[in-house]
Amino acid sequence: MTKRNFLLGKGERLVEDIVGKTGGGPKAAPYTFAEAKSRLTPMVSNAVSQIENLPDLACPDDRAVASVTLNPEYIAKSYFPADLFRAIGVELIGSKPKTITPEKRSKDRQPEPAVTTELFVVGDRSAFSRWAKQLPLWIESTLGAQALAEIEEVSAPTAEDKIKGTLPKEGALVYEVVLHADGIEGEVRALAAFRKYLLAVGVSANLDRRFYAGGLCFVEVEASASEAEKIAAFTLVRAVRQMPPLRMLRPTIPRTTIPGYQLILPSDAALDTTIKAAIFDGGIPDNHPITAWATPIDATGVGPAAADCLEHGVAVTSAFLFGHIEPTKPVARPFCHVDHYRVLDDVPISDPHELYDVLQRVENALASEQYDLVNLSLGPELPIEDDDVHAWTAVLDTWLSRNNALLSVAVGNGGERDALTGLNRIQVPSDAVNALAVGAADTPDANWARAPYSCVGPGRSPGLIKPDLVEFGGSIQRPFLVVGPDMSPTLQQTGGTSFAAPSTLRMGAGVRAHFGNNLNLLAIRALLVHSAEPSELSREEVGWGRLARNLDDIVVCDDDCVRVVYQGEISPAKYIRAPIPVPAGVIAGHVEIDATVCYSTDVDPHHPGNYTRAGLEVAFRPHSEKRKNADQLHANTKSFFGSKSAGVSEDLLRRDALKWESCQHAGKRLQGRSLHNPVFDIHYNARLEGHNHALTETLKYALVVTVRAKSVTDFYDQIVRRYPTQLEQLRPVIDIPIRV
Repeated sequence: MTKRNFLLGKGERLVEDIVGKTGGGPKAAPYTFAEAKSRLTPMVSNAVSQIENLPDLACPDDRAVASVTLNPEYIAKSYFPADLFRAIGVELIGSKPKTITPEKRSKDRQPEPAVTTELFVVGDRSAFSRWAKQLPLWIESTLGAQALAEIEEVSAPTAEDKIKGTLPKEGALVYEVVLHADGIEGEVRALAAFRKYLLAVGVSANLDRRFYAGGLCFVEVEASASEAEKIAAFTLVRAVRQMPPLRMLRPTIPRTTIPGYQLILPSDAALDTTIKAAIFDGGIPDNHPITAWATPIDATGVGPAAADCLEHGVAVTSAFLFGHIEPTKPVARPFCHVDHYRVLDDVPISDPHELYDVLQRVENALASEQYDLVNLSLGPELPIEDDDVHAWTAVLDTWLSRNNALLSVAVGNGGERDALTGLNRIQVPSDAVNALAVGAADTPDANWARAPYSCVGPGRSPGLIKPDLVEFGGSIQRPFLVVGPDMSPTLQQTGGTSFAAPSTLRMGAGVRAHFGNNLNLLAIRALLVHSAEPSELSREEVGWGRLARNLDDIVVCDDDCVRVVYQGEISPAKYIRAPIPVPAGVIAGHVEIDATVCYSTDVDPHHPGNYTRAGLEVAFRPHSEKRKNADQLHANTKSFFGSKSAGVSEDLLRRDALKWESCQHAGKRLQGRSLHNPVFDIHYNARLEGHNHALTETLKYALVVTVRAKSVTDFYDQIVRRYPTQLEQLRPVIDIPIRV
């Protein structure tokens, strides 16, 4: 029998707690106290004037929202101006990233454009007025005075600031309105006050279609084109945009049935009956051939089916069950069964009301059943925005943070739209940080590239590397082949990211079927990213690369390398040390180390720039005996994650923003002699609404490390012998064909 070197698991047995370094030196401020007070006083007075001029009904309970923009040097969570807000008598209700050129920088450096954070605070109008009167009298010992040097701007958001995009000049519109509404009481009071205000300004809206996520309420409002500014004048309104439609389900390549081809589907049941998978799409006709492995379910509230939606649903389901069908090869046996929820009906997807109806159907289904694998090849026809999180993204990210599941999302087919205006960027909800965003490659063979129609990144920070990866999705020259919609098995040509996403999820199903519960779904997500085929193309185009071609590329190691999976938990503010398995003694030649770390995190949708509540800061220490200083607690570090090789901007590196990315991947090539007991030291940072927060819950993480030494032909065996009681070969639970 041929020797097979399977993945090594139980890497967490090597992990130990360590003492981390804390603290830092005092920070040089860009402004003196006198300068800060002098420049902010007129800004506060002007903001208060605007707030006082708002209609009373626009300020529920006589409270209003103001904007406080931080100097870019003070956006770390430890600099949150809590004392200042307490002194004024206001509360933080949201924030967003904002690019500014500050008036000054510390240490007499030249000001330059930089990304900072704009904070939204709410308080009594009398509190703002009181601050405007008292600020000129503040001295350095006044509560909150020290934070004045951290503030770059103070203002009152205007109605024009809140309107997103270009609106039609006339006609009736359906708006998507985003309200600041924190907590159950806040949601009820904000919505009631908003309804009362709308009636007063002549807008009749029932506000029944709505979603809550974090501190935001997303609500549908129908009104005329001329009433947008009236709606936006309500102080708790954060954003107003025209309701986007659902993405068109027409594939990028016209669907055509291959004439005369007799498609023979497998006769066996799915390999693993324990995996629970779901697809949300256009439906499957009853008694269609693929219902042998897919159960059609009509989502609650869905209307009659539409033929084009059913055709799309069959194609997406075929991509999950069989992948791209090669006409010269037998159709592969599905890894698992799937529930297909029909969430689309005969209401045109251009109907603006349909967007929230479909999301409600998806949310209801996810709440009623626990699924391991989920695919979405639909969503709003809306490129992501850096300063805003959409309801679809917020709802799905929140669900993923609370459920052990792997969600694949198609990034959309708008990749050939205008790049200057950002219309070619990934579409909602593929910006979900807890999901696997999938773009399309143009061929399953070598010399692949991004399919031109596949939307591009970057994603929002955090969530910068989006798409996470690409998979073959079809092209004019090489269509993606699926089971057709006919009641007798036919082969159909098509193409789009709609099929790349479920095909990627199929590979995840293969890994799960192969190893069962030995690998959790977070580890499978990390493995899919880790084993992606790299490319010289930019991260914006293809993320971390193209999905591995075969299951053995993920689960089997060559003799000269080892791949280890760590599945563990870490407590907030703690440091752990994850040793990187290497043989004892000096390693000849070069060594390549690749590592991927993933975690699922709670999110703050009302703070898109500080969206993730958890962050992992990873330090690479290649040699345990090397220290710059004799009294140094730990060995020297060498850059690994967050390096320029990851394709990130200097601004992000300066802000240390990558520590908040929920998926990080990187690799290094080093001299073997430079390695001695190498480790990754991992620190768990926690934040809430962008500032310090003392969490008690542990964070689940998955770390995958591959070490390759081409000069050591028995590298794998040496590692197995060195860690016999710690690392375990992950033996297949179900023996399935490796090549998929």
